[in-house]
Amino acid sequence: MDVANDFSPEYVIPQDKRALVAEIKALAKDATAIYLATDPDREGEAISWHLIEAAGVDPKLVQRVVFHEITESAVKEAFEHPRALDMDLVDAQQARRVLDRLVGYELSPLVSKKLRWWGLSAGRVQSAALRIVVDREREVEAFIPVEHWSIDAQLQKEGTSDAKKVSNAFTSHLHSRVGEKQALVIPDEDAAKLLNSDIEGATFAVEKVQVRGVKQRPSAPFITSTLQQEAWRKLRFGARKTMSVAQQLYEGVTLGDQGSVGLITYMRTDSTNVAASAIEEAREHIKKAFGADYVPAQIRSYAKKVKGAQEAHEAIRPSSALRTPDRLRTFLNSEQHRLYDLIWKRFVASQMEDAKVDRTTIDIHAISAKSKQAYLFRATGSVLKFPGFRALYLEGQDDGDEDEAAKLLPSVAAGDPLQNLGLESKQHFTEPPPRYSEASLVRSLEDKGIGRPSTYAAIVSTIQDRGYVQADRGRLTPSLLGTVVSDLLSNYFTQISDLNFTAKLEEELDEVAQGERSWREMLSTFYGPFSASIQEAAEKVPRMDIPTGEICDLCGKPMNLKKNRWGSTFLSCSAFPECRNAKSTQVKTGVSCPDCGGDLMERKAKKGKRRSTFYGCSNYPTCNFAVNQKPLPDPCPECSGMMVQRGRNTAKCTKCAYSEPMGASEQTGQEQEQEQEPVEA
Repeated sequence: MDVANDFSPEYVIPQDKRALVAEIKALAKDATAIYLATDPDREGEAISWHLIEAAGVDPKLVQRVVFHEITESAVKEAFEHPRALDMDLVDAQQARRVLDRLVGYELSPLVSKKLRWWGLSAGRVQSAALRIVVDREREVEAFIPVEHWSIDAQLQKEGTSDAKKVSNAFTSHLHSRVGEKQALVIPDEDAAKLLNSDIEGATFAVEKVQVRGVKQRPSAPFITSTLQQEAWRKLRFGARKTMSVAQQLYEGVTLGDQGSVGLITYMRTDSTNVAASAIEEAREHIKKAFGADYVPAQIRSYAKKVKGAQEAHEAIRPSSALRTPDRLRTFLNSEQHRLYDLIWKRFVASQMEDAKVDRTTIDIHAISAKSKQAYLFRATGSVLKFPGFRALYLEGQDDGDEDEAAKLLPSVAAGDPLQNLGLESKQHFTEPPPRYSEASLVRSLEDKGIGRPSTYAAIVSTIQDRGYVQADRGRLTPSLLGTVVSDLLSNYFTQISDLNFTAKLEEELDEVAQGERSWREMLSTFYGPFSASIQEAAEKVPRMDIPTGEICDLCGKPMNLKKNRWGSTFLSCSAFPECRNAKSTQVKTGVSCPDCGGDLMERKAKKGKRRSTFYGCSNYPTCNFAVNQKPLPDPCPECSGMMVQRGRNTAKCTKCAYSEPMGASEQTGQEQEQEQEPVEA
């Protein structure tokens, strides 16, 4: 890239592609027309342009065809309505590519040099994603739990026969003192005991019953980010795996005599638009499969949720709603079928009738026999009156609410006396914000306007592959290295680490794509201040260490994290070379090896992009014992063998068939349903 000459890039054809380019050039020589049918996005538009440039094709012969699904009807329709190349899209892709290389080529070596850790990378979007993870980890570390208590009363309508006691009993929660608008806060056990003592023996009666009819709308069809989020929640597919399987469904699967058929529309999109023909097909299927009551009077349309969404694109949907998942089961492997089932159900449900729910709230007054104080207890529940779209599909983030929504309350009326079957006090603690999963990180990037559908999976994978972020049971935590890199960028390169600035660059790229701005001018505006910050940092930023918090057991100085020439990490004394103490970075599990009694250590595999975790004996290679599941300290009660964690909440013996549930800690937060084991070991 010639930064002194309007950032003009010089493109080079790789050696292994030159024969292919020569073949295209030879075929194009005698052609009367050339059709370019690359992907329907900026990258696809740029690839078409590169093909013509590399092969020296006459632009007058070129026709650009665009389709969002690889089906016969879509391809024919595209060839009947070709268009010219959209150079604004090409310029936007070119600007993004040059911009990312300006950042990567100049910033990455500087970061590596300052940290004395070769092979590090920094980028416009990956550094923003890393900062989001680091900032959340600091929120978690700074969080101080606050104790609070709740009091529940198990009630039933007076006069209920013994046979009906179970079905008519319901739980109500202490809300406040009657006459006080503010909810009652119970800070500790002593306060809970005082309230319990006052409420015991109280007279309970129904004060008010409120039933409110509520309609629930189905979710919009998938876009790239929501597909990645839902595939994690329901299937435990990571972002990279989701896009890989979706690519297979898009490119086509052999369906017996029909040959290869593209089963879904293009999977890199930020638009919820759907073709009218697809909507009609879905409505016909709904009427046939569920009945006319499940088809809304008007077709559903969904407004875009992503700023700058390209409305020419379609949402991710099945290429035909008539190809039900059951019909395709024999043609798809397990992963393909599960993802297709998710996409198909989400799309069809998006055109179904609303679900209708009656939400009931019962307010109960409890008059204390001791203090005569009146307390307000409240019970809530819902009754599904008409399932609508829920007969087919319920979004993953709502799964945690299903038990509450399905909870039935007895038929009571204002003034009905109630019998108190018992009070229960529970201790709770406020919870820190949840750490990000791959899915919630993608959602955060999308909400902040950082990155685009084509980059989400790659960015989430990159920060893990670089060792900046680690996934533990599906949750992302920054490593020591990742935290130091993020802090370095935040302190000295505010342009790159500022999330608002990164999002603003995305908006500027959109302006280029829409023909509202010159890509060279946009790059020039960015590069001036960025180049100055690089120059200043090279001169003024000192070399930095990666502290670990550990102390050298020989001289008492802090230990730093280092990497040797073979790529392995170790702890080194900060007083080097005066003190040459070094230690392994392997983590002890606290469990002894069942073969030799050595310590079982947490280790990373040396091969594979994701370098999976396993647990091996510290006496290797003398002892080769290793397991993939996390070892647990308590032995098997049946055979005294070693117990390991299997999944989220199951402990299993490595010797016999014994297994038992593990005690799961109480979880809260919007993403409770995402706390699961990783899909791949």
